Amino acid sequence: EVQLVESGGGLVQPGGSLRLSCAASGFTFSSYNMTWIRQAPGKGLEWVSFINKGGDVTTYADSVKGRFAISRDNAKNTLYLQMNSLKTEDTARYYCAGARIRGQGTQVTVSS
Repeated sequence: EVQLVESGGGLVQPGGSLRLSCAASGFTFSSYNMTWIRQAPGKGLEWVSFINKGGDVTTYADSVKGRFAISRDNAKNTLYLQMNSLKTEDTARYYCAGARIRGQGTQVTVSS
């Protein structure tokens, strides 16, 4: 079964950090570019970050540039998103996507 499973979300105070993971299975992870997207309450989907299949090309939305870092470990079939200096406006459900599928998401809540 082709599957993406996110983890690592939670409640964090403004200025805090979280590291999201996305475990891939059922397909050749290293052959696919991957992205992180998010959806805040009552809003549409927002693209957050992209990484190419080799892991040497990354791009970020302006809203997270300099605070978030995307990476991948192709040996472990896992995608990551390191999120630092979190803001209340980063509150959203975060999804990883690639290989024409999307995971179920993990909730990130930034609140004092």
